[in-house]
Amino acid sequence: MRLLVLLLALAMPVVGFLNQRQAFGPDNGQISDQYPTLLVAAGYAFAIWSVIFLWNIVFGVWQLRAKHRDDATLVRVRPWAAAGFALTAAWMPIFSMQLFWLALLVIWAALACIAMAAIALKNDPDPLPRQWWFAGVPLSLHAGWLSLAAFLNTAQTIVAYRWLPTDNMLGWSLVLLVAAAALLMALNARMRGNIPYAFAAIWGLVAAWIKQKDSTLAGADVTAIVALVIAVALLVQTEWLRRRRARHAVASTRGGV
Repeated sequence: MRLLVLLLALAMPVVGFLNQRQAFGPDNGQISDQYPTLLVAAGYAFAIWSVIFLWNIVFGVWQLRAKHRDDATLVRVRPWAAAGFALTAAWMPIFSMQLFWLALLVIWAALACIAMAAIALKNDPDPLPRQWWFAGVPLSLHAGWLSLAAFLNTAQTIVAYRWLPTDNMLGWSLVLLVAAAALLMALNARMRGNIPYAFAAIWGLVAAWIKQKDSTLAGADVTAIVALVIAVALLVQTEWLRRRRARHAVASTRGGV
């Protein structure tokens, strides 16, 4: 399993490179232009994948070390991480081939797997030295970005199959944004204020605000404001959760004296 984690971490940037070369069909930007929605982020935001891929490879190498083989948390995390990496890699060609319904299932499954891994690492009561930097941060970034990307993908699928009105997208787009906010805050709370997780999501939300405030689609100005409000709310929640955790730690220390 340790070697599989590394191989699948390496597979993601390889497939990503091929995808950008349009080896499987149109790239993400072209598909996004073909099916415009009110839940699209500015193109620069997707550069975060480079950081996620690179840091996940670092995690793959780090967890491969013999002295980390039997750590209970890593043993639990590896299957989730491997599945999440495989699903992330698979999503790219599937989406490029415009099999939107399948891509939607894959990205939500990837989110579930990576989120499980991130939660286990963030709440590990006895982490290995430097475990957070080599494992927790990359998987938290991955989970944070997927938590938003899954909803962007959902909006694109709705438009592609015309499941809901495409001439007036504001209503159902706001429902998706509210659902995204609920999921982001629930997972962030489960991880007691996870800075890398929140950062990745806020990065995407701000990029959505930038994209939508200049969009000509009806309702784009409203979704731009809502995306920015969610970003601020997530930032405030993260700081509040971290302060609360610090207070509890101090109280526990005093109680034990």
